Amino acid sequence: MGGVTDTHALHHLVPLAQELDENKVTPGLLGFVIFAAIALALWALMKNMGKQMKKIDFEEQPPAGADPADKVPPQGPRA
Repeated sequence: MGGVTDTHALHHLVPLAQELDENKVTPGLLGFVIFAAIALALWALMKNMGKQMKKIDFEEQPPAGADPADKVPPQGPRA
C-alpha cells in the first residue's frame, strides 16, 4: 500500500508554489468580469422568477368533508 501514497503525493509541485509571489497572484480583470456576469445572470433569473410566480393563480382544494355549496367564487381578474 506504500505505492498509493507515493502516487498521490505532490512533492514535486512544492518548489513551483514557492516561486510564486503571493502578493502578485490575483484573479485579475477576467475574474472580475466572470464574477460580474454570474451576478448579473443571477439577478435576471431572480427577477424573472418573481414575475413568473406572480402569474400563478393557485386555488386551494376544499377539505374532504366540506360542502361544495359553501364554496366561495374566486375574486379578481382571470388570466
